[in-house]
Amino acid sequence: MTSSFRDQLTAGRRAMAHLVHVWHERNGWSHKVLPALAESLDLGRVHSSQISNLRNGKLVSPSPEVFFALGKVNQVLSRGLENIESQIVNVHPELLRSLQESAIAVDGNDNNPLSAGDFFEIFVGLASLPSSFDWFIEEAEAPELSAALADYLCKGRSWRMCREQVMSAYPVSKKQRRERFEAVMAGLRDYTAEELDGELLDLHATNKLLNTTNLQGADDFLENLRQKGLLLKDQEKLEIIFSD
Repeated sequence: MTSSFRDQLTAGRRAMAHLVHVWHERNGWSHKVLPALAESLDLGRVHSSQISNLRNGKLVSPSPEVFFALGKVNQVLSRGLENIESQIVNVHPELLRSLQESAIAVDGNDNNPLSAGDFFEIFVGLASLPSSFDWFIEEAEAPELSAALADYLCKGRSWRMCREQVMSAYPVSKKQRRERFEAVMAGLRDYTAEELDGELLDLHATNKLLNTTNLQGADDFLENLRQKGLLLKDQEKLEIIFSD
């Protein structure tokens, strides 16, 4: 029983770390955004170091106020930024600019924003991650998926031939993420596994806009990328063999 109990807590901390990481990746947030928002709206106290440790799976015993703040902030974000702009524009103008670029809340499978209790249940292993956060892409496969992504979205064409169409379909407005996406598509860099976890839903949305007759879900999209990555890897091996 002791082993099972500890395994559950370990799995819960890992799931929570993954959720906090993907939440930040999707929004392009620093660790200071959630604490600053909670403080500005008097929604509880959570420090940037606690967010960092949650994200890294190192916060073993957070106080109830951490979950309270996360839940309240998440629910405020789900109701729309226009409801809180006047409360933070003069106090934290930099925070407002960050939120205006992206302020995505974490929704459960029922499409309702996660509450403090939901966050706590995930942390202690009593509840699973929402399906839209449950990718767990491994670091070793990230380069293959990055290569597959460029080939998949461009349908085998060069980046020069498809750049305008693909960038128009990519739904993210944040400059940093757009530049990163373009670099990956051009073959100048690869996504990390953590970056792919955070990008997957937007990459899936890009694919849907480029392939309007394709009704596959995000899970199927990821699996297709994995298959394409394996195919490209096999082709690369054959090219090396024949070049020798």
